[in-house]
Amino acid sequence: MEFIEDIEALEGLYGTPAAPSLRKVAHSLTPLYRKWIMASRLCILSTVGPEGTDGSPRGDDGPVVLELDPMTLALPDWRGNNRLDSLRNIVRDPRVALMFLVPGSNNVVRVNGQARLTADADLRARFEKNGKQPATVAVIEISEIYTQCARAMMRARTWSAGDESANLPTVGEILAEASAGEEGGARYDSEWGARAAKTMW
Repeated sequence: MEFIEDIEALEGLYGTPAAPSLRKVAHSLTPLYRKWIMASRLCILSTVGPEGTDGSPRGDDGPVVLELDPMTLALPDWRGNNRLDSLRNIVRDPRVALMFLVPGSNNVVRVNGQARLTADADLRARFEKNGKQPATVAVIEISEIYTQCARAMMRARTWSAGDESANLPTVGEILAEASAGEEGGARYDSEWGARAAKTMW
């Protein structure tokens, strides 16, 4: 198998990008990009660090990010499993990418930029819910914003295929397999809902 080793060879396989794919890029929140991002309750946060890359879903019951100004977004980190993969990466390499999704739309809005973490009390308090605050907040300086072509979501029938999860393994089953039965299993699955509810916000 031969691999593509240079950009010229790569571009030769695809041709010139169409004008709309280049002209859609903005470098701060425009009114329409703002409207789109504020409708998103789910984004995928991608980071890079010494151990490699990480992609992490981030969700909320309202806008998943807060606009601090047209060049800056704030993304809260609600308590989870404390692996901190994305956060460790941000501390060591500020480059981030976010992919914002809205149920029912095949379009995706992407943001590339640089992030820093803060435990600033005033900023954390702006996200308070049910008496709980995020442990930290990623403050993201926007480099570019643009829409993603809808074809991938359309091919996958992301919002129209219905529930296809019936035969998936549970997390407890996966954990039991990965740990040779030392963790997970049916008990893990049965207790997870209550554990999650305690740390949701």
